[in-house]
Amino acid sequence: MEFSAKQIAELLNGEIVGNSDIKVNKLAKIEEAEANSLSFLANLAYEDYLYTTNASIVIINKNFTPKKTINNSCTLIKVDNAYECFAKLLKTYNQLKNNKLGIESGAFVAEKSKIGKDVYIAAFAYISDDATIGNNTKIYPHVYIGDHVKIGDNTIIFSGVKIYHECVIGSNCIIHAGAVIGSDGFGFAPTSTGEYSKIPQIGNVVIEDNVEIGPNCCIDRATLGSTMIKKGVKLDNLVHIAHNVVVGENTVLAGQTGISGSSKIGKNCMTGGQVGISGHLTIGDNVKIAGQSGVSKNIKNDMIIQGSPAFAMKEYFRAYVGFKNLPDIITRLNELEKKAEKNG
Repeated sequence: MEFSAKQIAELLNGEIVGNSDIKVNKLAKIEEAEANSLSFLANLAYEDYLYTTNASIVIINKNFTPKKTINNSCTLIKVDNAYECFAKLLKTYNQLKNNKLGIESGAFVAEKSKIGKDVYIAAFAYISDDATIGNNTKIYPHVYIGDHVKIGDNTIIFSGVKIYHECVIGSNCIIHAGAVIGSDGFGFAPTSTGEYSKIPQIGNVVIEDNVEIGPNCCIDRATLGSTMIKKGVKLDNLVHIAHNVVVGENTVLAGQTGISGSSKIGKNCMTGGQVGISGHLTIGDNVKIAGQSGVSKNIKNDMIIQGSPAFAMKEYFRAYVGFKNLPDIITRLNELEKKAEKNG
């Protein structure tokens, strides 16, 4: 795909300084850019690269004034916010790159399924009975869509995703390779013989609009009712959501976070990597949980917590100072005990 500076400026409502006809066919970081590539400068820590870059087009902020002469072969496009505009271009480029249509040979689409307009279904994908696929949705190779699954419009499901029966996926979602949606929750009842009897998991998973799920995430179906991923949620790689969990709107969970069954996570929360949350807890809105924390009790709105078990971050730092000094404290205590014994 090739675009001229004029086309890019029109898309971004930008002002061209240089050759409006110059064209680019790839995107690159400003320090690595080659000829025919498009880059951007938003962080002034990278300003020096502007004067040495080989990029054909660079997007800059309107209020930026270069300190040195810029290569004549480099065209600038001035915009209100270079970072946001470059992100917009990345999104547009990605949409164009993935704009595939049609059902490829080798895909299985059940006769009773309902397929929308402008859909792409790749070879070796499997669409089961009574599944509903929305308009402009893309389904890549080796995806399995179970019976009665509903998928909204403009959703992308990458290779190897498995979506079990009766789950619901909203519109404008992205589910990355290897994710499993709707596998059985971890429900077993101990018997008198010491064995475990499986409890049927007859609920489903409901994922609302504008959700992105990273590779190899696992979201378990509910025992009864639904495991809920609310709109705008973003899950990093290898996140596990157990049965009957609710993740609130616009919450972001970093890699290897695990949430145990029936816990409720509020809106606009953030977790660092490897956070563990016990079952049947309520985490309030706007909560931030530092990486590798273990949460074992309910958390109120707006708290920032750390540790295992996790507690308020300010208290954690005070406690950690004491923890770091423990070796010295123990040494001093031993010396005092020896003196006391000697004098006693």
